[in-house]
Amino acid sequence: MKLNSLICIVLACYLGTFLRLFIDNNFVISMLGSFLVGFFISKRLSYSSERILLSGFCACFTSFSGFIYFLYKIIHQGDWLKFIVFFNIIIIANLLTMYLGFCISRKIT
Repeated sequence: MKLNSLICIVLACYLGTFLRLFIDNNFVISMLGSFLVGFFISKRLSYSSERILLSGFCACFTSFSGFIYFLYKIIHQGDWLKFIVFFNIIIIANLLTMYLGFCISRKIT
């Protein structure tokens, strides 16, 4: 990988993390991130652009740890039914949002 691409990935990571600080809602961040992933994967991006947008920006913006921490708090309360329901809702909602981003991106081009 070229040094220029690596620097761009680091800057995209910084931007994704920085924007995450201003949105203090894991569900909203997850939905936005899923939409952007769907939007970006429908484009025919170069390898380096794909790495910058998906592995750089989206990965740092969505931060899987926020999702895990939310589910951990539910398990820690001992509410297994609520955990199973929220786990499935979050996964399905993210997949549908990603698909929506994919479809919208296809309609634009």
